[in-house]
Amino acid sequence: MKPGWGAGYKGTGIIRNATVPACLLKGLQQTSVSDLTARDIVFENGKLAQIAPAGTLPEGAGGLDLEGGLVLPTLVDVHTHLDKGHIWPREPNPDGTFQGALQAVGRDRSAYWCAEDVRARMDFSLKCAYAHGTGAIRTHLDSLPPQDDITWPIFIEIRSEWAGRIELQGVCLFGIDRLAEDNGYLHSIADRVSAASGVLGAVTYMVPDVDQHLESVFKAAMDRGLDLDFHVDETLDPAADTLRRIAEVALRLGFDGKILCGHCCSLSVHSDDDISNTLDLVAEAGISVVSLPMCNMYLQDRTQGRTPRKRGVTLLHEMRARGIQVCVASDNTRDPFYAYGDMDLVEVYTQATRILHLDHPVGDWIHAVTETPASIMGLPTGRIAVGAPADLLLFHARNWNELLSRPAGPRRVLRAGCSIDQALPDYRELDRLLQKGTS
Repeated sequence: MKPGWGAGYKGTGIIRNATVPACLLKGLQQTSVSDLTARDIVFENGKLAQIAPAGTLPEGAGGLDLEGGLVLPTLVDVHTHLDKGHIWPREPNPDGTFQGALQAVGRDRSAYWCAEDVRARMDFSLKCAYAHGTGAIRTHLDSLPPQDDITWPIFIEIRSEWAGRIELQGVCLFGIDRLAEDNGYLHSIADRVSAASGVLGAVTYMVPDVDQHLESVFKAAMDRGLDLDFHVDETLDPAADTLRRIAEVALRLGFDGKILCGHCCSLSVHSDDDISNTLDLVAEAGISVVSLPMCNMYLQDRTQGRTPRKRGVTLLHEMRARGIQVCVASDNTRDPFYAYGDMDLVEVYTQATRILHLDHPVGDWIHAVTETPASIMGLPTGRIAVGAPADLLLFHARNWNELLSRPAGPRRVLRAGCSIDQALPDYRELDRLLQKGTS
């Protein structure tokens, strides 16, 4: 890290010679979405006060010379599983498959997910995200009884404790087939979500009466004014088409809330005609899509002794061409669904660029971890604008190529204009909880 980067701030200061993506500067006229522009940034009392062309501030004003380093707003992680995080040492995936992950998480949840365990692991993940520069997170929460009685109260407490550092949203998570067994469950969990100002969610499968179950979820959300967030078609089975069905239900019922669909992997193996028809419906219904590239490449098309042939990610380019909001996110972290990760959206964006070819040109794909997920979460963040909090990431990297080539390179995180402690929590903090037999 260059000299001076460790200097603390007190909410007021100047950053000189910063490189800022033009697409993230509110109100700036630009000739291309991939423009990078040289700026001086003034912040006062924790707020951005001035964003001027580089070199136009008075020389005697002082400040930190970033020497062309990139500046981004704090990032937004719209699809995570904080309640599952970091159980890998205690319950690894035996074969790296989706079914192996389901079974391993089920065993771990039944044996260990008490309030103390869930709280410690969620807090650990949030410490990681905060240190890396994430300002908002939406997390799915396993919500089948009795886990809902444990996890949701803990989530509400943690959300309060982290207020002002990370904005948290919770989404209930259950398999849509649950509704065939217990119709009363949907109303119970929807009421819990509503009371927690959360988002109603479910995992959609090609099960009997799936259209009827989807309609029930939509109506439960409409009755309570809730947004929706689904896990969708997380498979490479070409027969899986619940994304299309979700769009059809949304249009039939006239749903006017926000809908986010995650994964949508099977779309990548559909015919061109089916893809076109589905995406036309998704665009008409105003559905947004989040791809989880690291997790899906880990799980999809995995067979022991065989090299994977398919990437397992969805069609972000085709979606965006139709005006569909698209983003990328962390998904799972060190659990049976994804053995790795550190809640670092710079890593996620870098890997997404490589996996999904979000380059040549880079364009404004940075929206996928900034403005777009912020909009989906209903947050006024994701851009750099006068009057906004001085919540910024300062990089030594000076352009996209340098950042994407060395995503773990030097960065400094400012919150309300103050340089934060970026020390990552030590995995040893969780050792006591992650020993089998400890509850």
